[in-house]
Amino acid sequence: MRTTDDLTTLAREALGRLGVDEALLEGDLVARSPLTGADLFGVRQHTTAGVADAVGRAHDAFGTWRTTPGPVRGALVKRLGELIAEHKEDLAALVTIEAGKIHTEALGEVQEMVDICDFAVGLSRQLYGRTMPSERSGHRLQETWQPLGVVGVISAFNFPVAVWSWNTAVALVCGDAVVWKPSELTPLCALGCDALLRRAMADCGAPEGLHELVLGARDVGEALVDDARVALLSATGSTRMGREVGPRVAARFGRSLLELGGNNAVIVTPSADLDQAVSSIVFGAAGTAGQRCTSTRRLVVHESVADEVVARVARAFESLQAGDPFADGVLLGPLVNERAWQAMEASVEAAVAQGGELVSGGVRADVDAGGVWVRPALLRMPAQEGVVFTETFAPILYVLTYRDFDEALDLHNAVPQGLSSGLFSNDVREAERYLGPDGADTGIANVNAGTSGAEIGGAFGGEKETGGGRESGSDAWRAYMRRATNTINYSGSVQLAQGVDFG
Repeated sequence: MRTTDDLTTLAREALGRLGVDEALLEGDLVARSPLTGADLFGVRQHTTAGVADAVGRAHDAFGTWRTTPGPVRGALVKRLGELIAEHKEDLAALVTIEAGKIHTEALGEVQEMVDICDFAVGLSRQLYGRTMPSERSGHRLQETWQPLGVVGVISAFNFPVAVWSWNTAVALVCGDAVVWKPSELTPLCALGCDALLRRAMADCGAPEGLHELVLGARDVGEALVDDARVALLSATGSTRMGREVGPRVAARFGRSLLELGGNNAVIVTPSADLDQAVSSIVFGAAGTAGQRCTSTRRLVVHESVADEVVARVARAFESLQAGDPFADGVLLGPLVNERAWQAMEASVEAAVAQGGELVSGGVRADVDAGGVWVRPALLRMPAQEGVVFTETFAPILYVLTYRDFDEALDLHNAVPQGLSSGLFSNDVREAERYLGPDGADTGIANVNAGTSGAEIGGAFGGEKETGGGRESGSDAWRAYMRRATNTINYSGSVQLAQGVDFG
């Protein structure tokens, strides 16, 4: 296992190759690693006044950037994608050091950044409006999309680089400026990303201030939330956080894009390919140590195959190697901190108190390091109630059984969150029902695929207490632009709509 000194050296070397100014690597905001549970070094943080200054610079840059042609804006994002690909290993190392992800997952997260840059470059030539037929002769009715303004991005620790890129790549090609407040748990990842974008901006002649990074704790985020110059606030975090952010942005008539909690379920039917189902369930529940918003937290399995599925998942959980996330073969990295373990322990105890049977895990793993490693918890629950309705950001999988498909859908949809879900079935009728209007009520609904591992081509986000926002692919770009309806009169006369005669 790497020591704190090893991780400090590795982080500083990666930051140097990424082009981070060494003057920023001294300050009161302390970077730490969940691998050892120890502090690495301090970085410079911002005050609330500093946030206001950053927003002001971004607002000024927007005045220039909004009139820059879309394909020229796309060239900046193309250059950013090239730099990210060039420094993939460095960024992935920082993700592992600060978020604790195993190396393959960290590399996958950085690849998402490259992919969204590719997507956004194509999008820069496809910000399409539309033309509609007018009821008045000699008139044309059209719809156009224009740059929105400053986009504020607040991201969480569990995807410290990808979520920023989803927002930033799309916002930049849409003609917006960006101010980013990352999690205070992952400031080094943010410094690395910001350095690469600044290099891309210099290479492409983009205006200074187009991207601003603000580091700090809650007060820094609140300053960004409350600044009226921030036209769109995209925030990723807990439902509790969203309940605070949404009303505050709405009170100043700003827009918010919220990506909040998930309590994601997988339904396993009698016709399912159990090899496929179990493999997907194990990754969904244990990947990133259960610290994804898309982590599989509930397993709704038909009673005829429940015993076999539970036994196979338990064996898989017990076989997962925990340890140094940089090492080959390790599939379980640490929880982010001790508080995460305390929350997991409390949830397991509550589930048992509510009649649940702890089949496997739910204890700390035997890893000789200062971090917090745990064995994924598998619990059979007598009913869906109490703790099952809450999201614990840790590897806990609750198992519920059903008899008919209607009951499975009812169990699936009963929770307040609505992010991601999966159905494993080879019955086309079940699959179509699940994807239909009375099926899964989640923003992401998969068939014969698990809850985690979304591609950037599709819009990412959920319903209900997940917040309703959409990021990344499809037409998510519209959230970063303003819509205008235009009437063009080339008739040479005045004609009022609806046949109104005004003399």
